[in-house]
Amino acid sequence: MSTPRAEFEKMLVATIPHLRAFARSFTNDGARADDLVQETLVKAWNSMHSFTPGTNFRAWLFTILRNAYFSQHRKLRREVDDPHDVHTNSLAVRPEQYGHLDLIDFRAALGNLPPDQREALLLVGAEGFSYEEAAEICGCAVGTIKSRVNRARTRLSEVLDVAGASDYGTEPLMTGGSKARGAS
Repeated sequence: MSTPRAEFEKMLVATIPHLRAFARSFTNDGARADDLVQETLVKAWNSMHSFTPGTNFRAWLFTILRNAYFSQHRKLRREVDDPHDVHTNSLAVRPEQYGHLDLIDFRAALGNLPPDQREALLLVGAEGFSYEEAAEICGCAVGTIKSRVNRARTRLSEVLDVAGASDYGTEPLMTGGSKARGAS
């Protein structure tokens, strides 16, 4: 008389062709079907203790295969086909230290502005007041506020070496051929 383990193994091996046919109906790809059958066999072997003798063994295996397929399918839907790493390379995280250093530079430059220019710039640029509202707050003409804001922006651009819109924002991602920040 064979042991329960040996009997389980015989039933498992005998069901492989049926599992392959069932897996092919899901995947329509021989290699994926074989992988699915292999995963089913491993799961069944590892869960041998949970099979109840006298119940439908094939139904039990087909349920394992079906669940494995749908688990893989859900996982594959979340994955992106990226054979040349185009998508992966676009997900790089930019270095955070440059933003911190830029903020330190900006604060220092802002602190060196004349108080009336700094006040006008902060009211209009940071606090979002209109020129008219800022003029009312400062007790001066609207033209004076516009002039102060313009002079403050121009001075900050000079001090921070900002030539145009392309100089704002994050640093370009460093790659093997890129120059380091501040290098010429």
